[in-house]
Amino acid sequence: MFVDQIKVHARAGKGGDGSAHFHRGKFRPKGGPDGGDGGNGGSLILLVDPSTDSLRNYVFNNRLIAEDGAKGGATQCTGRSGKDVIYKVPPGTLVSRVIQEYDNETNELVTRYEPVADLTETNSTYVLCKGGKGGKGNVHFKTSTHQAPREFTPGTPGEEGDFHFEMRSIADAGFVGAPNAGKSTLLSKLSAAKPKIANYPFTTLQPMVGVIEFGPNRRGSLADIPGLIEGAHENIGLGHDFLRHIMRCRVLLFVVDTAGTEGRDPVSDLEIVRKEVSLYSKELAKRPWCIIANKIDLPESQENLANFKERFKRIKIHPVSAETGEGLDKLRKWLDEKIGQDVEW
Repeated sequence: MFVDQIKVHARAGKGGDGSAHFHRGKFRPKGGPDGGDGGNGGSLILLVDPSTDSLRNYVFNNRLIAEDGAKGGATQCTGRSGKDVIYKVPPGTLVSRVIQEYDNETNELVTRYEPVADLTETNSTYVLCKGGKGGKGNVHFKTSTHQAPREFTPGTPGEEGDFHFEMRSIADAGFVGAPNAGKSTLLSKLSAAKPKIANYPFTTLQPMVGVIEFGPNRRGSLADIPGLIEGAHENIGLGHDFLRHIMRCRVLLFVVDTAGTEGRDPVSDLEIVRKEVSLYSKELAKRPWCIIANKIDLPESQENLANFKERFKRIKIHPVSAETGEGLDKLRKWLDEKIGQDVEW
């Protein structure tokens, strides 16, 4: 089961109360105050784990609770602190606080998301909710004129709130296109990724990222997402929520079936997909992009390729055949110029 967004409720541990204890011994039946401090509450910590590729673990465990601190003890003993709890999330997880408030104009309850952390660095940690502090014992309130204080302070509550986790794949460039345009085949030919490939729509049901090698110490990453059809913004087909996985991409690669093997017009397909991307995010639609005119090995593609060149004169067009490999070397060289990065070993 692939889950790329989830809502959770998180509560860090409460600090333990201070103790109002007095020393009582065989030879000191009325000893002074010796109440200890309470322990600190445990914190909730997110760990960016590169071996985690989904948020499915939170489907049946969406209440994240840390341990409370223990109450202070006698003889100035500090209570045991609650244990911190670490939860793993995939790289690229965007964490937002869920805030519900009434709209003054409509008097309706509205929900908004306030981003608090963008977790992209592997093995890094983020304190989602900090544990409360332990209270002070009565030993702290003893003075020369106040020899038997009964005052103590309670522990403070831990931080608490509702949060939205949204997984966004980390890739330099992303394939976008209609179903059966050949995106998965291209990913498999350009990288070591092995996506499912079949001759029917919506073969790709979840995002996949592959690494493309440009040289011994030079590489980039490519993301493949499910196909988009007209009305995806209205949840037709698989919807367009998967576009979140190319929000980090610097370049968008619009893949089209130039031969029109599904009986559709390739130019119309591209315009529909571009429109769906714009409806999802104006920012995403403004990213640098190119056209990958796939399936040029088929005879029907030549006339459509000419139409593309006439319609999109200012856009870079890469005629390729993912099936035969034609044009892939030129595409790989262009991608190296756009997204290639030197890697230090």
